[in-house]
Order: sequence, then structure tokens, then C-alpha cells
Amino acid sequence: MSTATNKPFKLTRAIKREVERELWGRAAARCEFSDCNKLLYKSPVTQESVHLAEKAHIYSFSKDGPRGWGTFWKNPVGLNDVPNLILVCHDCHLKIDQDEKGERYSADLLKQWKMEHEARVRIATGISANKKSHVVLYGSRIGDENSPLQTAVAFDAMFPDWNPADDRSVNLSMQSALDDSTKEFWITEAAHLRKEFDRHIRVRVSEAQPNHFSVFALASQPLLVLLGSLFTDKVPAIVYQPHREPKTWKWLPHPDGFQFRINEPADKSGIPVLVFSLSAKIVPERVESVLGVKVSIWEVTIDQPHNDFLRSEAQLSMFREGVRKLMVAIKAAHPTASDLKVFPAMPVSCAVEFGRVRMPKADLPLVIYDQNHRHQKFIETITIGGNHE
Repeated sequence: MSTATNKPFKLTRAIKREVERELWGRAAARCEFSDCNKLLYKSPVTQESVHLAEKAHIYSFSKDGPRGWGTFWKNPVGLNDVPNLILVCHDCHLKIDQDEKGERYSADLLKQWKMEHEARVRIATGISANKKSHVVLYGSRIGDENSPLQTAVAFDAMFPDWNPADDRSVNLSMQSALDDSTKEFWITEAAHLRKEFDRHIRVRVSEAQPNHFSVFALASQPLLVLLGSLFTDKVPAIVYQPHREPKTWKWLPHPDGFQFRINEPADKSGIPVLVFSLSAKIVPERVESVLGVKVSIWEVTIDQPHNDFLRSEAQLSMFREGVRKLMVAIKAAHPTASDLKVFPAMPVSCAVEFGRVRMPKADLPLVIYDQNHRHQKFIETITIGGNHE
């Protein structure tokens, strides 16, 4: 008579309750098929509780299945254990098993998806509660282009350093029908931004739960500076930068040997002007054609200005530190000046941070200019400070 220890192994489709429990936990109740990520415990239509999960075998349950027994061909014990199972929705399970030769959805590919999905779950669930951040989107018209921003892209750029405080972003955007070559455009956009900021941001700052913001903005530079000035540097925030190559909002490695350069005017008796020659070079003649020749131009620049130089968060920190010191120097060199004219050509994150580092009680009011294609020159747009504070 056979004893309990020497009974022949019988292969069954029944999966132990503890295996199923661990599989659900590892997958965080989401489909592990790459880019599906569907919640498996509720209806996507009615939101009612419903069991949508299926347990797919990586190496097939059947020896003649799409991916065969693989490493289990000598001993099928373990086919129904966690390492050989992937939690998926019904549609993705069908896709996997309809690949009869196991070429498109190979065992190695399924194992990779399982590993990547479960690693993301471990990272996301390991984020501390004090790493929650409100996601703020601000898009406005840039010339003849609109600036759509996507919440999902913002969430991806934050991960794994920050976790969204809500499943929805705070959207301050406005799509004006006005032409940005007119004064009405700038008055309307600035008023809208101030109003929306008061409605959506100040209340969260006062509640301080959490009191941190992740800012994603694509707009004309004067409006970005205004956005930063509304936040100020007293509100904890991280400002993200869109990169062209590679196309991402995630911060990239810091370039070796990078530094900003500040050029002071030889003659400081003229109207103080601050020029940011970062995304492109702004030659003095462009400033003088607008303000006249009696100007004292202070310039923040880099060795080779171009529109994708800002790669790392460390560069943005260097920018903040340098500009803060520069604002003090300009105020000291021009004690009787009524304002500071600003001509910007810089990345969007620099524009926001320039507004944030401005100290309302200490710094000169900012009169911000913007290059306008219709006028073929810089035009005055908005003023920050003074009676406009």
C-alpha cells in the first residue's frame, strides 16, 4: 500500500489558495500583461465589485501547449506555483494562448513582464506617505500652437521619487482665442492664471495635506514666470522640464562640466535689463531696438545656447542659486531703478523657477517682454510686482 509520502504526483489545474493570494498581492490586483494594468476587482463600466482575474501559466499547463513545459519538462511539479503564474484579465489571457507557437508571447517575455510589473508594485507601495505631491498642469498658447499636457505623462515622470496625491491633476490651463500679439491676451491670461491659482492652489497650501506640488507647464515665458511668482519659493515644489531627445519629462543625468555664466554691463548707469540667453542668444541690438540705447544689460547665458541643454535637476538648482544672487547684485547696482526689464529665452522650468526665486519685498518689479512673430520683435507683456503684486 502506498503511503502519503510516496503517492505518485498527479497534475491538476487546481491552484492552491495561498498561491493565488500571493499572486494577487504581487500584482496589486492589476493585469500584468505589458501596458494593460487593468484593475481586476471591479467593473471598468459600472465600478461594481467583480472578479476579472485569470491565472495564466507562463510555461503551459499542457505539455503540448503554446509554450510547452520548458524547464518543467522533467518534473512538472511547480507549474502551478507563483513563479510560473501571471495574473491577467480575460482578454489578455486569450491573446497569450492564441499564440499557438508561443513565439510572440514567449515564456521569457511573460517572465520579463511579470518581473517588471511586480517590481513597479514594490517600488510604488514602498513610497512613504510624505512623498505625496499635488500634480499641477499649466498649458497656454505659445504663438500659434496649443500646449496639451497629459496627467499620465506627469505621473510617469514623477515615479518613483514622488507619488501623486490624487488620481487627478490640478489643471490651471486656459486656451484663449485672443492673439498673443495684443495687450488683451496678456491681461486675460494673467488674470485667469491668478484666479485659478487662488482657487486651486492656495487652498491646498493652506490645508497642507500634502503641502508639496509637482509642476508641469508649457506656456509663453512671461506666464511661466508669473506662475512661479505665485508659488514663490516658500511653497515646496519641484518643476519639471520637457526634453526633446529623448522625449521625456523625467530628469536625466547631469552633464559634466556644466555651468552658467553671468555677464555684467560695463556701464551700469542705464536702464537695468536682465537677458536670459539660454535657449537662444539675444543680442543687445534686439533689446536696444525696443528700449533705446541707454540700457545696462545683465546677461545669464551658457557657452552654447540651445533649446535642449537643461537635462538635470542639479542644473536647475544651479540656475536658482545663481539668479538669486544676481537679483541682489542688480538691485544694489541700480538703487533708483523703478523696475527691471526682462528679456527671456530659456527653458520652461527656468522661467517658472525665475518667478519662484523673486522676493516680492526685496526685488525690483519685473516687466517681462516676449518675442512676438507678428511684430517681429520683443513686446511688453506683463508686470510682476509693484501695484501688480
